[in-house]
Amino acid sequence: MNKESITAIIHPGDDFGYVVECVEISVVTQGDSLDEVVKNCTDAVFLHLEGENPEDFGLIEHPAIRFVF
Repeated sequence: MNKESITAIIHPGDDFGYVVECVEISVVTQGDSLDEVVKNCTDAVFLHLEGENPEDFGLIEHPAIRFVF
C-alpha cells in the first residue's frame, strides 16, 4: 500500500533560519522563516516528483506533505 503523505522534518538551521528534510524522498531545503521553508519544501517536492511515477517512491498520486517540527 502506498503512503498518502510525505513526512518533512523541520529543524533550526546551524546559524539561522530553518532546514527541512523529507523522509520518503531525497529533498532537503532551507528558509529564513517557517513560512519560507514550508514554501521551499513544497516547491522542491513538486519538482522532485514532476514527471515521475509516485508509486516508484511508495507514494500515492498527489501525496500530502506532513510537516513536523
